[in-house]
Amino acid sequence: MRFITALALASAVLLSGVGVAGAQEKVLSERGDVSIDQLSKVDMFRPEKDTDIIPRDFQKQPPLIPHSVKGYNITQNFNKCMDCHSKERAEETGATLVAKSHYLDREDKKHKNISPRRYFCMQCHVPQFDAKPLVENNYKPAAKKGE
Repeated sequence: MRFITALALASAVLLSGVGVAGAQEKVLSERGDVSIDQLSKVDMFRPEKDTDIIPRDFQKQPPLIPHSVKGYNITQNFNKCMDCHSKERAEETGATLVAKSHYLDREDKKHKNISPRRYFCMQCHVPQFDAKPLVENNYKPAAKKGE
């Protein structure tokens, strides 16, 4: 009986010491030293200004957007991307022309305007930011066919 009591007492002492040691460690988070009930300053990521075409990392990857899209409205009635990337304006603006496949419907019927299934550009195409990774990344794209 004494052995069990001594064992329980020793366990309690050891466990309470672990709790104290754990409480002394400072938890690091993306909020920094700001407590949860205060607003923390957010460092806004800045999109790269019009850069060269960004290379793709995998086959069938949609092209990436090399410029800011802040304030771009894409609604069912208006698509800001088409101000530069449409057939009529791409050459004049120097923007990449929307792919021919974007003018085809499900039955591969060609339309004058962009197909509704391809209308919301940012479902597939995303702007790129010059942001430092939060964790180490050693991703390497798979070799392309013929390499």
